[in-house]
Amino acid sequence: MSQTNLLAAVGRLLIALIFIASGLGKIAAPGATQGYIAAVGLPLPMVSYLIAVLVELAGGILILIGYQVRITGLVLAAFTLATAVIFHTNFADQNQMIHFLKNVAIAGGLLQVAAFGAGALSLDGRRLRSR
Repeated sequence: MSQTNLLAAVGRLLIALIFIASGLGKIAAPGATQGYIAAVGLPLPMVSYLIAVLVELAGGILILIGYQVRITGLVLAAFTLATAVIFHTNFADQNQMIHFLKNVAIAGGLLQVAAFGAGALSLDGRRLRSR
């Protein structure tokens, strides 16, 4: 097993964890999450909530297992940047600025995943080897 393939798998795991944990957190506190969505003025908090849970859980799991990571990476990068712009632009609050920059950094990592793929230790890699 090459070091590059191992690093790609560990990188996917670390990126996936934040999305899976966030999606599960939203499921555990739907009222609070929908209230936060409504507080920033987004329409249809329930629909936004369901989309967020779906994108975070499905996207996190797909990145984790390494399936369709180029597309999933782009979707999650766009979602993460949108989240930064919608929820974390109060730069007078240092905590919000850190969240904004964290989201930008995560989007950068996801763009790397989209650009270079999942690596050999993934379902995408397995499909490529079987061709």
